[in-house]
Amino acid sequence: MTHGDKPRYLLAAPAAAAPDAGAVLGADQFAALMTALGPFECAPRLGVAVSGGADSMALCLLAEAWARGRGGQVTALTVDHGLRPESTGEARRVGGWLAARGIEHRVLRWRGRKPSSGLQAAAREARYRLLTSWCREVGVLHLVLAHHMEDQAETFMLRLEMGSGFEGLSAMSAVVETADVRLLRPLLGVPRRRLRATLEENSQPWIEDPSNRDRRFARTRVRNNLELLSGAGLGAARVATTAARLGRARTALEDATAVLLARCCAVYPAGYAHLDGIALMAAPAAVSMRALARVLMCIGGRAYAPRTERLERLYGRLAGGRLRRAATLCGCRLLGTAGGILVCREGRGAPAPVAAVAGGRVEWDGRFVVEFSAAGPDTGKVHLTRLGRDGWAEIVAERPLLRESNIPSAARASFPALRHGTWVCAVPHLDYTRPGDAEPPLQIARISFQPRNTLSGPGFAASDPI
Repeated sequence: MTHGDKPRYLLAAPAAAAPDAGAVLGADQFAALMTALGPFECAPRLGVAVSGGADSMALCLLAEAWARGRGGQVTALTVDHGLRPESTGEARRVGGWLAARGIEHRVLRWRGRKPSSGLQAAAREARYRLLTSWCREVGVLHLVLAHHMEDQAETFMLRLEMGSGFEGLSAMSAVVETADVRLLRPLLGVPRRRLRATLEENSQPWIEDPSNRDRRFARTRVRNNLELLSGAGLGAARVATTAARLGRARTALEDATAVLLARCCAVYPAGYAHLDGIALMAAPAAVSMRALARVLMCIGGRAYAPRTERLERLYGRLAGGRLRRAATLCGCRLLGTAGGILVCREGRGAPAPVAAVAGGRVEWDGRFVVEFSAAGPDTGKVHLTRLGRDGWAEIVAERPLLRESNIPSAARASFPALRHGTWVCAVPHLDYTRPGDAEPPLQIARISFQPRNTLSGPGFAASDPI
């Protein structure tokens, strides 16, 4: 950067003087933080998200030493969003620093058109998608993220502004289990200054992004407010401690909810569930409503729980035995049955048809992961869709014995189906394949029910400041 250029990022060099040794996050302390997030395999392999900032650079050095000491290794992953001209050069610089230390580095690029609105949210979604997809494809089980104590405090304050309940105020979990990888945040209780001191101790520079000081962003405003409040004893450490305490309460409630769901809920691979209404309503209301929300998110394929007031209205209907007519919420349809409550996907909001590609893999309807066969003729005309009522009428006319299936009729329409042109050629959950084809079209090789939120949820792990 030449004199007079507008700075887009700053390269921060280590201070000449050694920091206070007590401020450095040592190997033993980091090992204790990682042990709390286990278990790990004998020779752990970690993916570490590294932007080049102080937090992620410190995490990468600490994680690499931790993994190497256990016979494992790390791969540093830098996402280049392509939103700034400097991003490619920054990624290259990070790769050079890590190569000098013998650390493997990969750059993941966000390609394609970028949205004109909601860019920050889209970039965050793309970042996590790229990181978790890489881990899945190469078989890495743990993705380590550099969120620290100040990030945790800022998340608490942002959610407080939004009026979140105690779950939202628990802020970020130290462990998040997903279908592809475990997300680990070992530094949630570590203040930023200790991470910078660790880099200085190791003579490691980092990249300082001026956007972190841009007051247009909500986090920057909250960060500045926390600095002002710290003088009154309400700094990041106090706020993060409050979040940790709420997190422990949240964990206790999650445990009670898991016990209740094990007793009262059965989930079927075709994407519907059955609830024992008596057992559900016998539990305390806070536990019952949480269990109901988990079922709705699971079967509805939703990322977020329904609004509290809507959930309370539905719970009131169930508690009062007023489910004579079907109820809908969170993409689900609930019907009273002789044995309890059927929960299935409602007809509205069907996903657009997805073209089947030989050997391809798609996440469909927020609920299923579908893998297609490696080869098949006429693949351009084969699409994955919902079966629908018309599809059911078509296949039952072909195979009348399907009417005798014990699968609830209300759940059938939402089943994944392959259509070849205008007709249904396969419905895996009904064990149906269209007969009479000399050479069948592309087929589903594997299908599994992997909703965005499982019935038990990802779990929550609180992290106390250190």
